[in-house]
Amino acid sequence: MKYDHKTVEPKWQKAWEQAGVFHAENGSDKPQYFALIEFPYPSGQGLHVGHPRPYTALDVVARKRRMQGYNVLYPIGWDAFGLPAENYAIKNHVHPEGITRDNIARFTKQIKSLGISFDWSREVCTIDPDYYKWTQWIFLQLYKHGLAYKKEMNVNWCTSCKCVLANEEVVNGVCERCGSEVVHKVKSQWMLKITEYAQRLIDDLDTVDYPDRVKAQQKNWIGRSTGAEVDFATSAGDKLTIYTTRPDTLYGATYMVISPEHPYIEKWAEKLANLEAVREYQAQAARKSDFERTEMQKDKTGVRLEGVTAVNPVNGKEIPIFISDYVLVSYGTGAIMAVPAHDSRDWDFAKKFQLPIIEVVKGGDVQQAAFTDCETGVMVNSGILDGLSVEEAKKRITEYLEEKGIGHAKVNYKLRDWVFSRQRYWGEPIPMVYCEKCGWEPVPESQLPLRLPQVDSYEPTDTGESPLAKMTDWVNTSCPCCGGPAKRETDTMPQWAGSSWYFLRYMDPHNPNALASKEALDYWSPIDWYNGGMEHTTLHLLYSRFWHKFLYDTGIVPTAEPYQKRTSHGMILGEDGQKMSKSRGNVVNPDDIVSEFGADTMRLYEMFIGDFEKSAPWSTNGVKGCRRLVDRYWNLRENLIDSEELRPQLEGAFHKAVKKVSEDTEVLKFNTAIAALMALMNDMTAAGGVTRGELRLFTLLLNPFAPHVTEELWEACGLGEGMACQQPWPQYDPEKCRESTIEIVVQVKGKVRARLNVAADISQEEAIGLAKAEPKVAEEIAGKTVVKEIYVPGKLVNLVVR
Repeated sequence: MKYDHKTVEPKWQKAWEQAGVFHAENGSDKPQYFALIEFPYPSGQGLHVGHPRPYTALDVVARKRRMQGYNVLYPIGWDAFGLPAENYAIKNHVHPEGITRDNIARFTKQIKSLGISFDWSREVCTIDPDYYKWTQWIFLQLYKHGLAYKKEMNVNWCTSCKCVLANEEVVNGVCERCGSEVVHKVKSQWMLKITEYAQRLIDDLDTVDYPDRVKAQQKNWIGRSTGAEVDFATSAGDKLTIYTTRPDTLYGATYMVISPEHPYIEKWAEKLANLEAVREYQAQAARKSDFERTEMQKDKTGVRLEGVTAVNPVNGKEIPIFISDYVLVSYGTGAIMAVPAHDSRDWDFAKKFQLPIIEVVKGGDVQQAAFTDCETGVMVNSGILDGLSVEEAKKRITEYLEEKGIGHAKVNYKLRDWVFSRQRYWGEPIPMVYCEKCGWEPVPESQLPLRLPQVDSYEPTDTGESPLAKMTDWVNTSCPCCGGPAKRETDTMPQWAGSSWYFLRYMDPHNPNALASKEALDYWSPIDWYNGGMEHTTLHLLYSRFWHKFLYDTGIVPTAEPYQKRTSHGMILGEDGQKMSKSRGNVVNPDDIVSEFGADTMRLYEMFIGDFEKSAPWSTNGVKGCRRLVDRYWNLRENLIDSEELRPQLEGAFHKAVKKVSEDTEVLKFNTAIAALMALMNDMTAAGGVTRGELRLFTLLLNPFAPHVTEELWEACGLGEGMACQQPWPQYDPEKCRESTIEIVVQVKGKVRARLNVAADISQEEAIGLAKAEPKVAEEIAGKTVVKEIYVPGKLVNLVVR
């Protein structure tokens, strides 16, 4: 009988749901296991075949863990606030919640059709007031602990969209979405003080199981460096403070550069003879994103400040001050000292503006190119530092700066505080009110959630405020402190907010009194295995780790780190090898694959497509090959032998397969695990028929990968009580996994001359004897003296002759 996936798969999806076999139980006596995926954003385009790859991978792990006796939490939810839904609402004059709910319904149907063993009873959604109540609550705790504050800062402002843009949304000075001019504008923004946790975010990476590249990304983004802050006197009477990782090169500083937004420019305006040129340059810089401004390969531009100079504090020399857009006011102090002899960017700038280039670390011809390989070496032209090594000079100059009161040692971070407000509608309202008398006051916790009001228009205002600013009935309120008139904050939270703690809500999703109970948090924490895309291993990972550490410090959660293990997956590309996109016409809809070939086929193919951590192109032929495996398995029932045993000639193959599938699943080598099952299928076919015991064991090994067809065959053949997914995971006997024969290589003077199949327990004497007797080897050593016999057990024999 032909396997009918269209009947079988819905049958078992309904059976699993009705039996609740994938529901996790808080406080179970079983060992707990929490497997987590990045919850999806429900876009209007629905799933493509790349989305289910990580879901299926951790589903294989989760199903195997349940069979191993664990109480498994494998939850699902929706990261549903965000700009795409709001933009769609603006364009189509609909409410973003309506389209978002429709998208969630579509995603849910698609995911359920794949047989992913999510615990749907714990489903969460960031747009539900019962959920974002606790997002708002966390923000209030951050505020009360001094980690949330409001600050005026430069932002990217789209003149057409009338909203703040992230740096990534600005391309060549224009808005990526509408193509209109983007300028820099000062706006008041809510900030979160993530910098307070910078060092802990680095140090605690040593306590978790993350890939090296993920740890490197976290550390690079935080950007810890050690150096010194140094004060430069100016002719205007003010001090310019700079931070440098190379205070040893101070004698080579021949000019200074400050950001076009540096507040001293306004303070010095009356002293600047070329103020008009400075203003023009500031306007040009305001049209560029921070990414464009710091691009290493771009032309070096700037304007000298005519009327104000600085003084090098170690040699007393007067040096010019420039403004240039490659210095950002948001990083460090917004001012740098320039040492062109040993920095390529400074060298290019110095050459363009004909500035002195003074070698201070010996090596290279600094008049021809910057000598940047100067982390070691000997100091020259450096006064008190001459003749010292670089390391000695760093220590000596720091001591000198501190003795003179003109500088001090400092640890610095590239990490900036988190800009936490957005001038949009579709986000969590920030639960703060402003009172002219009391200032900013938090909304009382008893009044949470502060719900989003209904609005007629989602367009930002002409002044760049959120659409909420138009809702005067909602905005006008009373001060929680004095009772006087006050106004609500009309900015909303970024999409990052809801995704920074969602994993905690899964532990106790229906709790009305806390984000999760202490008992649930103690039981499930930390997440055992978290898998997601490499694109989220920087900001999302950093933000969620920061929030979790804060909640740990305040006694809410029991662990300092949220995720014990993190892995990442590669993308599934189109058949053309390009990233799937509608514009390229290479998107594959999983609904089509499930309809034609079945969910089990798609699951097997996505796990078999290649190295899980690397990208791989889709192949329709590969899908067909996995369907053949499903059909071959289904047809095993036609030649069933009434025996509960493994046949002797297959016993070793089965034990090796159990070992291989068990171990490979734990290290994301799903492709080789499936290959082992294919090989075992061939062994069974070659032996003729299959015993009930063999079919039972094979079914259990295949079940996490292809759960529908295995459940159907388990039931049809009466292989055991209950469902296949409820059976114990197979065990193997290490003794029966040992090879009876092995291949050893025979070398003469290091060159391979033969390969021998021998008994696995062969002795050294026997191995060398067989090697010498091999015809090609015997011919090679004839008439020569064997001066050394080398035997590496189980691998090779090497005969050294002369």
